[in-house]
Amino acid sequence: MTLKLSLSLGAGLLALGIASAQAQEPLKIGVVSVLTGPAAALGQQVRDGFQLAVDQNGGKLGGVPVQITVIDDELKPDVAVGKVKAYVESAKADFVVGPVFSNILGAIAKPVLDSGAFLISPNAGPSTMAGKGCHQNFFVTSYQNDQVHEVLGKHAQDQGYKRAYIIAPNYQAGKDSLAGFKRYFKGEIVDEVYAPLTSMDFASDLAKIASTKPDVVFAFLPGGLGVNFVKQWSQAGLQGKIPFLSAFTVDESTLPAQQDAAVGLFGGMTWAPNMDNPQTKTFVSAYEAAYKIVPGSYAQQAYDAAMLIDSAVKAAGGTADKDKLRAALKKADFTSLRGKFKFNTNGYPIQDFYLVKAAKRPDGKFQTEIVSKVFTDYADPHAKECPLK
Repeated sequence: MTLKLSLSLGAGLLALGIASAQAQEPLKIGVVSVLTGPAAALGQQVRDGFQLAVDQNGGKLGGVPVQITVIDDELKPDVAVGKVKAYVESAKADFVVGPVFSNILGAIAKPVLDSGAFLISPNAGPSTMAGKGCHQNFFVTSYQNDQVHEVLGKHAQDQGYKRAYIIAPNYQAGKDSLAGFKRYFKGEIVDEVYAPLTSMDFASDLAKIASTKPDVVFAFLPGGLGVNFVKQWSQAGLQGKIPFLSAFTVDESTLPAQQDAAVGLFGGMTWAPNMDNPQTKTFVSAYEAAYKIVPGSYAQQAYDAAMLIDSAVKAAGGTADKDKLRAALKKADFTSLRGKFKFNTNGYPIQDFYLVKAAKRPDGKFQTEIVSKVFTDYADPHAKECPLK
């Protein structure tokens, strides 16, 4: 072999080695979730649902190794924006997945999107980013905040209730939730209460409910708020006396603490652990085996976020071509745990919504179960204001 040929072959092998190394450069994904305080149970499900999908794919998404950085937003916007900005600037992230709460999303959206990373929300779906504030690199694998609450508003209207007491936390998702309920409920609102996100004592609210005697109560009180409200509702002797409808107040994140006090209470959602499709059966079994609890929508939506990324990276052949990757994300060519799933022009899903009920399983565990379909192929009302096509 001549020296020239030897050098040529050596250079070729070196180039091949560099190309191979570049091809295996890991996907850098930041998972932003609340992992401290009363809402930590929600954030843990987001983190674990995403991790389960990665584990089931052999530590890869789209055939590419994944480097996950978990960021605890602490449910503090100022803390979240500092941590996330430092992460995207230092890591040159491909994706940021999260958060749970809309006030945190509002804080981190600009630094993430300005960095060029794709922002995938597995839970928060504020109206402010569904309409004029939509962005081509922002996608939601949950819903637009109003929609789940609209399920309960329509149910209350269909049941013929005339007077409603409604309560939610005082932040963007709380405002969206009550707006969603009122979009379909046309009766009288006896009182519209916005509680602090740190509320744990609802004695005054329950006293007012007992005295005004509304036909129905609607509550959006996630995490620890919901645990305390439902327990105090039962202790106040209101269970079974006034119809109670809620969203994210009674779900798999709160049921382990609420238990029998929540059984029979209605909610709204796009999915439940008893959904009758093979992918849900496999997911629920795997999640319970790995984490010893029943998965809720937070875990399900985060799992779907991982599978969305998996499908897009695979279709785009990596992350180098951002336009190709964006088009693949918009296509949403993956099997969602909820079945039918597609994106609207604003990056929010068009999907079915269900009335669900809290139940106790034969094994003693608690979960929500589907009662009936309320909306089919439902698009959020803000999409028409989004300039994206």
